[in-house]
Amino acid sequence: MNIGVLALQGGFAEHIAALEKLGASVTELRKKDDLRAGLDGLILPGGESTVIGRLLNETGLFAPLRDLLDAGLPVYGTCAGMILLAKKIVDEPAVYFGAIDVSVRRNAYGRQLGSFAATARFDGIGEIPMTFIRAPYIEAAGAGVAVRAVVDGHIVAAECGSVLVTSFHPELTDNLRVHRYFLNKIEAREACA
Repeated sequence: MNIGVLALQGGFAEHIAALEKLGASVTELRKKDDLRAGLDGLILPGGESTVIGRLLNETGLFAPLRDLLDAGLPVYGTCAGMILLAKKIVDEPAVYFGAIDVSVRRNAYGRQLGSFAATARFDGIGEIPMTFIRAPYIEAAGAGVAVRAVVDGHIVAAECGSVLVTSFHPELTDNLRVHRYFLNKIEAREACA
């Protein structure tokens, strides 16, 4: 199984390490030619969503990744990755991939000083540690979107079809269960194909 990890900006190295611990092959995506490796799944990491969005266009990766997502490639977005995948960003006209019907509030918990850690239930996994850094949260989820985790009354994880998103950074903990959940999602999809 080969997972592409967008490696333009942000916390991609930690996702790569988590995937490799689970035995997945990883392709770092920095330019359009990197897509030739053939992907079974994609991770959009945390970082600065506006910077990542700009770099996606500058590198020529945006359109081919959008096409792959539209074709059903499984994708997991953390923090900024969730913003890039959201159908709506609250109080902003910009939308990037629009791959999951959620409304996301950017920097919902405030600046860097608003960062925190929690332990909460993730539906389908159980109690897991969650690290939030300048995190967004989901204000609203559309029909068909399964809410996977809620912290302090805010949706922090959701899933619909081939798309999984979290406000938090599981890659910053030693707990690999969210990454395993994503890989299992891909394996189940392949078994049905």
